[in-house]
Amino acid sequence: MKSYREEYNKKLISAEKAASLVQSDMYVDYGHFVLKPIDFDIALASRKGEPGLTNIQVRASGSLPPVPAVVLKDPEQKTFRYISTFCTELDRRLAEKGLASYTPANYHTGDDIFSNPQYRDIWPDVFCTQATPMDQHGYFNFGLANSYMKSMIRGAGVVIIEVNNTIPLCLGGYGENVHISKVDYIIEGADTPVMAIPPSPAPTPAEIKIAELVMEDIHDGACLQLGIGALPNTIGNMIADSDLKDLGISTEMFCDAMVMLHEKGKITNANKTVDRFKSVYTFALGSRETYEFINGNTGLASCNVGYANDPARICLNDQLISINNILEIDLFTQVCSESKGPKQISGTGGQVDFVIGATDSKGGRSFLAFESTYLDKDGTLHSRVRPLLTPGAIVTVPRATVHYLVTEYGKACLRGRTIWDRAEAIIGLAHPQFRDELIREADALGIWRKSNKRL
Repeated sequence: MKSYREEYNKKLISAEKAASLVQSDMYVDYGHFVLKPIDFDIALASRKGEPGLTNIQVRASGSLPPVPAVVLKDPEQKTFRYISTFCTELDRRLAEKGLASYTPANYHTGDDIFSNPQYRDIWPDVFCTQATPMDQHGYFNFGLANSYMKSMIRGAGVVIIEVNNTIPLCLGGYGENVHISKVDYIIEGADTPVMAIPPSPAPTPAEIKIAELVMEDIHDGACLQLGIGALPNTIGNMIADSDLKDLGISTEMFCDAMVMLHEKGKITNANKTVDRFKSVYTFALGSRETYEFINGNTGLASCNVGYANDPARICLNDQLISINNILEIDLFTQVCSESKGPKQISGTGGQVDFVIGATDSKGGRSFLAFESTYLDKDGTLHSRVRPLLTPGAIVTVPRATVHYLVTEYGKACLRGRTIWDRAEAIIGLAHPQFRDELIREADALGIWRKSNKRL
């Protein structure tokens, strides 16, 4: 068997030497989520203020702590500009200080953007990600973030792998690794442990009620997409304690709840039409226990996002149940899931991908779930159901695409409904305290008819 050790040694360089390859006006892309490089980032940040070195755009997706060194070292942004394609809490705080920008996109399009020549002008000049150590066949595994990194590598001018021994081996699937022949340089990193996510807080009574309503539509053989947070974990707990069986997983994120479902024997993937007997995902965030569960697990399949999040593939599995959170909705059924007015809170991500995929699935359902109210910092109660979206709010899910809405006050199917039916149904999901006001606003907007049933 061929040994790749000699080629590995030839490509081995220091983080400082790798960072010296970056020049002015370059796009430098980092690995996604927990795979953001550590040593390379620190070395690149140390070049801040070098004479003539300007306008280096550093891009990441869903960045997690630590804060990128290129941001910490250069708050005046004289050398570096930081961009995220999905805002985490860390990215959001940086954006609030003017230290980060955002690139909107439906997640599944990432593979096309970085492989289609019409977008070549924004392809990475330098790409650096953390990965597992090279195996005997010359492959580095991306571990917890497959995403669209392989597409970025294909179009990158320079490819750098920062090896981290703590990254779980996530088996494919598709696009989960890169061969040393496609890598220009290798950094042997400091093996900084990848970040684990703290446990979700205990669910609120409203979240428990929402989970109970969603559970009514999950049947034997259903295929699940769950996200992070208390609600998905609550649903996971309910499924684990139920009589449901032969469930499948087709998701973008593999989370803690899915480990429990596997270990309880609820997940067999036996009824899936595609990727049968495999739980498909494109990235993972969770606890250390979740990372240990994923490591080398042959029942899971890490796939590139152009596959995992493709609505045309998602819908091929029957009874696809997709559950996602939103921030607010208006009486026209316009959904905002990513901003508070013009202030970016999260990102488009894969929400639209799975809303479309689940809705088009035979027997499938897309649930947009949310607590009907929230408290501001002064303790004042506000409705998430509004006559019109907050000025400047981003429409994440267009009204014609919305399938099911769920709050603690009920659920409603909006597909095929008139604007009058929609207004009535949405008001019925609002907190009772706000319903009369919403009816008056609906009437003023011309979407409330006298023939509508009073709530």
